[in-house]
Parts: sequence; structure tokens; C-alpha cells
Amino acid sequence: MEAKAHLTMLRVTPQKTRLVADLIRGKGVGEAESILRFTPRSSAQPLLKLLRSAKANAVNNHDMFEDSLVVSKIMVDEGPVIKRYLPRARGRADLLRKRTSHITIILEEK
Repeated sequence: MEAKAHLTMLRVTPQKTRLVADLIRGKGVGEAESILRFTPRSSAQPLLKLLRSAKANAVNNHDMFEDSLVVSKIMVDEGPVIKRYLPRARGRADLLRKRTSHITIILEEK
């Protein structure tokens, strides 16, 4: 049995989010929470909130035991890109791409 949680439209680039996601892949839920709590990256707090949501889904909806949960999969996909323009010299404009992330966490029992 597996429990899932999704987070969409996180305003952090997928490349930066994958660095944090790689830290907790394959770890137990308690260890993953402590890693995320002390990781000084901008995507660590939303990932911690998502991990706690997946844990609550597993315990309440699927009757799993909290102590035996493991982060089996964590996927960080690219979301839509918000495009803005910056004024540059001599009347030109540069495209500023604000990237977003879609994250999915899947927990399984050990």
C-alpha cells in the first residue's frame, strides 16, 4: 500500500528543489523530517509540509503505521513558467523566466 501527496505551482525552480528532494529519497519519515527541518534551502519548508501531509494521509486514510513509513519515491517535475520582461539598455527587453515546480511524494511501509 502507498500513500501520496502532491504540491503544485511551488515558486522554486525544479533544479533547486531536486537538490533537497535527493536528500530524503529512500529515508524513513522521521529521519527525512529532521533532515528537512535543518536544511537551509528555500524549498525545504514546503517539502517538509508536503511530507507531513503524506504521512497524515498514510496514517488516517490507509491505516499504516507511522514508524514503518519510508519515502519510496519523490518526483519533482517542471510546472508552468511565468514570463516577465526586464527593460535593458537602448530600448531592448530581456525575458525573465520564473519557473515553478510540481512535487509528488509517495510513502510506503517498510
